[in-house]
Amino acid sequence: MKKKIALILATGSLLAGGAALAQPADRGERGPMTRDAVAERTAERFAKMDANGDGVINPADREAKMKERFAKMDTNNDGVLSETEFTTAHQQMRENRKERREARAERRGGQQMRRGGRGGRGGGQGAMLKRADANQDGQVTQAEFQTAALARFDRVDANGDGTITRDERRAARQAMRGQRRGQ
Repeated sequence: MKKKIALILATGSLLAGGAALAQPADRGERGPMTRDAVAERTAERFAKMDANGDGVINPADREAKMKERFAKMDTNNDGVLSETEFTTAHQQMRENRKERREARAERRGGQQMRRGGRGGRGGGQGAMLKRADANQDGQVTQAEFQTAALARFDRVDANGDGTITRDERRAARQAMRGQRRGQ
């Protein structure tokens, strides 16, 4: 039962933490973002998500990440998570999240995010990867991953100049909110 709880926690944290990995730009970034910078960042993010280094993102990568997270939480390496290990890991994740939130707020000049985390956007990493899987084979290659990220970039780059400005990001967010509300 404890192992099952840990796997559920690891899966949830992987999905929540990975949701932003496929995004074309850092949400905390204030300045313009070029298409070339997005391509470079996308390649870096793909490498991080390709846990087993086989050149595709697929269920094997998620399984490898889950095992890695479980092993990290299982501090005494007995293959079972005790209540103490589980609580300690959960507390550490909360502290890490708080530190990241504070760092983002500091970069924004003290402004806090208006919504509570990434969970409210719907779909998470799984949905983004599914949309990126152009040939629907259950795997996302680096080419598919980059193509999807650059397509998102191009949708936001309203004037097509190869750079997304703060105003273009803001307009894209507002348009997305409008779509979610059914406007």
